[in-house]
Amino acid sequence: MSQTGSDHEGTASVSEQEATAAVKEPRRVLLAVHTGRRDIVELARTSAARLMAGGITVRLLEDEAPDLDIDGAEICRADSEAAKGAEIVMVFGGDGTFLRAAELARYTDAALMGVNLGRVGFLAETEPEAVEETLSAIERCLYSVEERLALDVDVLDGTGAVVGGTWALNEVSVEKAERSRVLDVVLAIDGRPLTSFGCDGVLCATPTGSTAYAFSAGGPVVWPDVEALLLVPSNAHALFGRPLVTSPDSVLTVAVPKDGNRARISADGRRVLEVPDGGRVDVRRAAQPVRIARVHAATFGDRLVAKFGLPVRGFRDARHAGPGHELFTSRNVLTRDIVSGDITGSGEVDGAGAHSHD
Repeated sequence: MSQTGSDHEGTASVSEQEATAAVKEPRRVLLAVHTGRRDIVELARTSAARLMAGGITVRLLEDEAPDLDIDGAEICRADSEAAKGAEIVMVFGGDGTFLRAAELARYTDAALMGVNLGRVGFLAETEPEAVEETLSAIERCLYSVEERLALDVDVLDGTGAVVGGTWALNEVSVEKAERSRVLDVVLAIDGRPLTSFGCDGVLCATPTGSTAYAFSAGGPVVWPDVEALLLVPSNAHALFGRPLVTSPDSVLTVAVPKDGNRARISADGRRVLEVPDGGRVDVRRAAQPVRIARVHAATFGDRLVAKFGLPVRGFRDARHAGPGHELFTSRNVLTRDIVSGDITGSGEVDGAGAHSHD
């Protein structure tokens, strides 16, 4: 994980050479905004004003610029050049908006920083109430950057010729094209056949995507700093249809027999390609990772607890409220105070406001 800044423990300070370069080259932040909601637009506007007041150039995508209506902002096309020269791509929206922004950032060294305005927002760094703190961190260069493993995908025909390709941050789903029929697949790892079965589909996911589609299909939750590839069958008609975790350098192959159901692939739910009859899909680690900026010190475990409302005080303290009501709505587990004190089962939790039980 590469890092910028000096206030957080373990971060490296900006070098004199980098500081000199920053003076010569104006700092830029590209905004990617879900413009369908007025509250998101207003938050993006106030954030842009704060950044511009701090001497940072704000860049907007041309299809979003009319709705945002920010004077003095740069306008660019939503293509591979959009994030060129930008330090941060700041995302206002949910995970869908974040994945759209990732398509722009992956061509450059820009880091993605998300403000979660969706339902779950696992990819986002910041909740709306913490935007001011995040903007201050950007202004002062006090953030760290995580490099997340991404996927490269090749689609091949029956002769082994590459006929298409794409990439993904979360997952590539090999799906049946006809809902009424089972998809027959043959799985191979590193060119060696492993197993075959009928299914609804097969997911090839990254650790970042383990909490997305792969999680819903019964796959494992993998910490994002783990380097691995995941293969998760969806509704497999087989005794051996378990999720697999492989080396990050493995090549995952999903082949579709010529006499089987037709298939297609969906990358991050955004890019769709057809798989030729008798063709296959090869998935491997991408040469270029996706960079995600972080401001807050919360760990991935903290995020799991916060996003899924996991019980952290023990069943004795939680049983009076029932499943799904373990955490007080006024407390934020990311502040860590909710798990302070005695959590060994004695029935008392310092500062958590819970009553002890016999």
